[in-house]
Amino acid sequence: MLAKVTLPKTDLSVSQLCYGTNMLGTAIDQGRTNEILDTFVELGGNFLDTARSYGDWIPDAPAGASERAIGAWLKGKNRSDVIIATKGCQFDMRVGDWRNRVTPADLEQDLKESLEHLGVDTIDLYWLHADNPAAPVQPIIDALIEHQKAGRIRYFGASNWTAERIREANAYAASIGHDGFVACQPFWGLAVPNRENAAQQGYQCYYEDGFQSLHADGMPMIPYAAQSGGYFSKRDAGGVDAVPEGLRARHDHPANDARLKAVQDLAKKHGATINEVALAYLTSQPHLTVPIFGASRPEQIRESVKAVALKLNAEELRQLQAA
Repeated sequence: MLAKVTLPKTDLSVSQLCYGTNMLGTAIDQGRTNEILDTFVELGGNFLDTARSYGDWIPDAPAGASERAIGAWLKGKNRSDVIIATKGCQFDMRVGDWRNRVTPADLEQDLKESLEHLGVDTIDLYWLHADNPAAPVQPIIDALIEHQKAGRIRYFGASNWTAERIREANAYAASIGHDGFVACQPFWGLAVPNRENAAQQGYQCYYEDGFQSLHADGMPMIPYAAQSGGYFSKRDAGGVDAVPEGLRARHDHPANDARLKAVQDLAKKHGATINEVALAYLTSQPHLTVPIFGASRPEQIRESVKAVALKLNAEELRQLQAA
């Protein structure tokens, strides 16, 4: 069973794992969505991560397909039992709007649509899905605070923002008596990325690029791609050739050969699966980390939840990092 942890500077009590819902409403139909989400809740899960843009890459899917699938499941549920996080201000893939949309106007539009899709009055944790490094932080932070005061969001966080920009935004927020971003969503998993290939696939703001100090200073990390796309599980089962081309390119780094061996050794030592060790690498970190994991079947939910029972000690974490 998943225990709950409270995110600092909030009253959000979230499960130790967050379920990532990018496939709901498209690759995963409503029936399976309901089964998966019911299983997650039965095992103590209450933290869901979605985005206004999830599903928009499927031309004939409804706008905001993932949010709509969650909203349909939520009907008849106790809303207060679920912590919903969604994201806005990403490119609008559906209409081919590739301009930078990190503006107060686009924020207002995306938030309004997310609330409608989800069928809720407020978002528990609202992420900015992108940043505009050339723009000042003040207008967007002011806009988020106004939505918070209006009750549309409870707290807000940053995804795909650099550590430096998060510090800049939170310094401004502090100057007006506000906490600012209460959490960060970096790209982080056990597999070491090939930075160039990962960036071409849209994976950016890797944890090792300066987020450690934010983490140590008390900001919780809620990393996406926490299972590294199943990279180690696939390699363990069938070798490098079993890893899909895109995933192989994303983690085309020599360190991963040694890390695979270290993962296999720890899995054998603890009687655990490769996936459990990969997730335990994050849940065993010394600073608060709530990984976002993926699953397309209830049994995958059950397997991932087992990972929280595996506690890696400091030496085992060092072995994985040093590999």
